[in-house]
Amino acid sequence: MWRTACLSLLVALLAYAAGSWLTLDFQVWTAEGARRLAVARSPVPAPDVALHGPGMGATALPAMLATEGAVTIADFVYTRCQTVCLTLGSSFQQMQSALNREARKAAVGAPRVRLLSISLDPAHDSPAILSAYAARLQADPRLWRFATPASAETLHTLLERFEIVVIDDGMGGYEHNAALLVLDKRGRLVRIFDYGETDAALAFARHLAAQGAAG
Repeated sequence: MWRTACLSLLVALLAYAAGSWLTLDFQVWTAEGARRLAVARSPVPAPDVALHGPGMGATALPAMLATEGAVTIADFVYTRCQTVCLTLGSSFQQMQSALNREARKAAVGAPRVRLLSISLDPAHDSPAILSAYAARLQADPRLWRFATPASAETLHTLLERFEIVVIDDGMGGYEHNAALLVLDKRGRLVRIFDYGETDAALAFARHLAAQGAAG
């Protein structure tokens, strides 16, 4: 009986140790959760890749993010998407409205927060198509920009750096892990929110923008 009890205790301890290691001390239970915790602990610099879009020639992503010293909330979409991208578009419309209201009310200027939608489909989503897409969403170019990777290689580098999973659905579309990515003034990915956490993402971005130099 003593032997059985000791063996059971050893198995329990091993299971606890394995669970602790796999869940980062029981803080996360999924791969996506682990990714988000890792980003929060150690910000990820944006890769030095070129994007272009409406009214913007090829520009390195870090330089684009550094414009006006703003904190950026980014998402990945494609214009032919009829599912989650529509939800993301609606979320960005809501954030744009909130930022406009804040700017009108602020006496000394609102914290600098900008929105950026990056296409997952550079072969189709040219700057002209993105411009028409932005117009349909009533995007204010002062707050919300659209960009597409300059090449398939650029897209691959970008997705790999930010750990965005994209799968061709075989019907001309893509399945991808949709999220709101907050990038600080130094162009580093510092936090990831679910696309349903619009208020939380915006509140965090405002807080970050209000702090002096992000770091």
